[in-house]
Amino acid sequence: MNRIVVPLALLLFLPLFGLAAPFLFPGNELLASGTLSHLWNFVLGGYIASTLVLILGVGMGVFILGVGNAWIIASYDFPGKKIFEWALILPLAVPTYVMAYLFVDLLQFSGPIQSTIRAVLGMDSLWFFPDPRSLSGAIWSFSFCLFPYVYLITRTAFLERSGRLIEVSETLGYSPLQGFMKLVLPMARPAIFAGMALALMEVLADFGAVSYFGVQTFATGIFKAWLSFGDRVAAVQLALGLLSFVLLIFFIEQSSRSKLRYASSSRGKPLAKTLKGNKAFFAFAFCGATLLCGFLIPAFALLQLLFKQGLTIDIRYLDWLGNSLSVSMLTAVISVTLAVFFAYSVRLNPRLSWVNRLLGFGYALPGAVLAIGILSFLEIFHLAWWMSASMLVLVYAYLVRFLSSSLQSVEAGLARITPSMDASAALLGLSKVQILKRVHVPLLKRSLITAGLFVFVDVMKELPATLLLRPFNFDTLAVATYQLAADERLAELALPSLTIVLVGLFPVLVLSRVISKS
Repeated sequence: MNRIVVPLALLLFLPLFGLAAPFLFPGNELLASGTLSHLWNFVLGGYIASTLVLILGVGMGVFILGVGNAWIIASYDFPGKKIFEWALILPLAVPTYVMAYLFVDLLQFSGPIQSTIRAVLGMDSLWFFPDPRSLSGAIWSFSFCLFPYVYLITRTAFLERSGRLIEVSETLGYSPLQGFMKLVLPMARPAIFAGMALALMEVLADFGAVSYFGVQTFATGIFKAWLSFGDRVAAVQLALGLLSFVLLIFFIEQSSRSKLRYASSSRGKPLAKTLKGNKAFFAFAFCGATLLCGFLIPAFALLQLLFKQGLTIDIRYLDWLGNSLSVSMLTAVISVTLAVFFAYSVRLNPRLSWVNRLLGFGYALPGAVLAIGILSFLEIFHLAWWMSASMLVLVYAYLVRFLSSSLQSVEAGLARITPSMDASAALLGLSKVQILKRVHVPLLKRSLITAGLFVFVDVMKELPATLLLRPFNFDTLAVATYQLAADERLAELALPSLTIVLVGLFPVLVLSRVISKS
């Protein structure tokens, strides 16, 4: 078993080799690429600037929404808290590109909000109303869609901090706000960055939302270089530029806290001060407004578009649904199987733990970067045609991107199985494979189901890699939603979008149940 762990892991890193291939085997291709020089002279600066502004804006947005809601929920009791503590993660069920379409539809000139305001004020136009299809609109949309990443991790960090921290700050003469800023917030910094890093990686990986908002980022540049100009080298180099942004996020934080040390004391009594009057109202209003903008309004808008379309269903919907379900189920099954193989191999031989850490890097690869790496690798052997004839290339891309999520779940499940159980089974004459089959798999049933569910939902929502790697006439719900939005047929995208949201609710409800029990 151990002999094939490393080769199999390296097989999942072929896309990175594909990104390096034009530099290793350039021929005259690298020098002949006029597209990149054109991009460098005219638009590359805009790509960098808009990507940086988008990262900074969304980072600030998810920080305010995520940390603010996490602190209120973890520290205070007020009417509605029991609902908000799990309902605030519901925006994770809404893909960013669906949120973008609904955001623009609600706030555009012909949308219900502007139409109502014009009717009330008796004005023909609202010159002061901001353009929703802009960089600021993208920041707003991303922030409300991705803040649960920060909320989930930070809330746990706040709960793990002893209530004595605030008590100590009060003895030092600090107000509750000063105690939060000087003690609690710095102690929760690693958790806050972990949530922000996840959110910002989703921003960098996104293509559907930024293209609909008209924001020119590295992701949109990659698609233009490959699909519009047909320039593989320019697409690869832009993909490397996008990947550098992902690595930059981690490098900055690691450098900034390289000399800092964090220690977590044992769990003390949690803060749970009861709020009354205006303070309770403001806490409810902040959490309620976040939930309203992040989930309730988008869900209502989807239902409204669905009713606007009527009972008619696009005859292609069943094909889109079938394609999405088939590729998602296949990927989930293979991903869970590989996760069990890698996790159990590391359990048998801890020296291979570096393999699993290396596989975790796949999740940091944006879908567009991953797709370009695979296409570039296939082009070396003149096998790019295979992509159009089989969905196996697409499944492979999903495995590289989402294997780490299932691997983490399986590793967490295996950690709860004591080594003494393995030793007892070995004394009974069971082989290592039999121990896995008869002892570990039954005990891992819940972890395996959870891992498969998260991979299934991630594949259902994935757009950039699917757009570039899908076979001919193989449209998924995500691709169909993007194409209908590009054609401004928003009423028709209601059903496929609502299907994706409903599927995404399953893991969110699982998390909600865990949170409510805890």
